[in-house]
Amino acid sequence: MTQNRAGGRAEGKVTILIVDDHPLFRDGLQKALELEDDLLVLGQSDDGEKALQMARDLRPDVVLLDVSLPSMNGMQVARLLKSEQTNVNIVMLTGYHDSEQVLHAVRAGAAAYCAKDITPDKLVAVIRDVAAGMFVIEEVRMDARALESWIQSNIEAMTGPYMVDPNEHFVPLSPREMEILQFVTHGLSNKEIATKLGISQQTVKNHMTSILKKLNVEDRTQAAVTALRHGWVRIQDNDFGGSS
Repeated sequence: MTQNRAGGRAEGKVTILIVDDHPLFRDGLQKALELEDDLLVLGQSDDGEKALQMARDLRPDVVLLDVSLPSMNGMQVARLLKSEQTNVNIVMLTGYHDSEQVLHAVRAGAAAYCAKDITPDKLVAVIRDVAAGMFVIEEVRMDARALESWIQSNIEAMTGPYMVDPNEHFVPLSPREMEILQFVTHGLSNKEIATKLGISQQTVKNHMTSILKKLNVEDRTQAAVTALRHGWVRIQDNDFGGSS
């Protein structure tokens, strides 16, 4: 039995969990991957929270993860998975593709970021690369040192070389911050959010300051637009109520 960075099992095969809320996409992806002798799909999930539990139970080598998911988005799933299972290799496979989204995904723990229109052959190659300990960003293979350099240069490109602090910008939002951001996208005020969560308005303000810094935006409207544009929040998932 061979061992890779994620502790390979199943007679040396790379084990995979597919997470996407579109059943046809999931099934097609699984059929394509099952044509490869060295890949084994352990299961599928259409929901963020369910996927997190499945990953805990199955401990796959690679998780193919969409960003826009019910209950918990892919960024949250990636962040939690990497905090619990440092050896899991996450491939973000999504239709939301821009430089900021890629940076957020990498800092959340993704080892690769691929557009959903990637060809099966290229995706298979990406899966093998991340299982072997490499990173693949925008079709470029990198080791850990090259990835850190890429992160730094991209943060500087987006925020400027003089006022940048990589420890403050493009850092994954905490569960509480993501919860507050969800309320913001539904138009709730700080007072309404504080009431909903049972915390003070000042605590909400503190969280909002952190959210704006991490997302590199100037106000709550831009934060809401960022969350919706990237698929981190779905308006139809919950009806929070409140004023707009």
